[in-house]
Amino acid sequence: MIYEALSCITEEINNSLKRKLQINEDKVILCGLVNQDGSSAIQGENKVIITLINVEKEAAGMGAAKNNAGVFTATAAPVSINLYVLCAAYFSGNNYAEALRFLSFTIAFFQSKSIFSVQNTPSLDPGINKLAFEMESPGPDRLNSMWTTLGAKYMPSVLYKVRMLTFDDSIIKEYRPPIVGTVGNALPA
Repeated sequence: MIYEALSCITEEINNSLKRKLQINEDKVILCGLVNQDGSSAIQGENKVIITLINVEKEAAGMGAAKNNAGVFTATAAPVSINLYVLCAAYFSGNNYAEALRFLSFTIAFFQSKSIFSVQNTPSLDPGINKLAFEMESPGPDRLNSMWTTLGAKYMPSVLYKVRMLTFDDSIIKEYRPPIVGTVGNALPA
């Protein structure tokens, strides 16, 4: 569900930029910043990177599941989480002004549309009730700590807290890839 939420938002920003700037290229990508070996995970340059930096359990409404009689049930209550999403402008040195421009476009996008639901975002997964984006303002110490923890060099960026995804066992689905037979090795029916 996290992937579905963030890929949908990435697509929404790209569609908005394509309409407003009359461009064909996707300028926003969903991507990590750094691979496990410390190398850059970003493919290409001159992009706005959307990356998940933290998942937090929502404090409101926490507690064990009780049935109507007030008895604790064996099934766990759904859990609601908040996501911390970083939007970083990864542009080459000669394009610093463009980095700031696209970061501004990203902020303007979330100012004009901070709530996403199936009603105003048809491509949003139907299992997601609502996503609400709130800009965070980390101070210099927290910002330095965040970039150090990420293992990346600072880029012009903005941090959003995304409220809230709710998880229960209904989102767990078994994935079975299709079985493909080779010529001459037909699979029994």
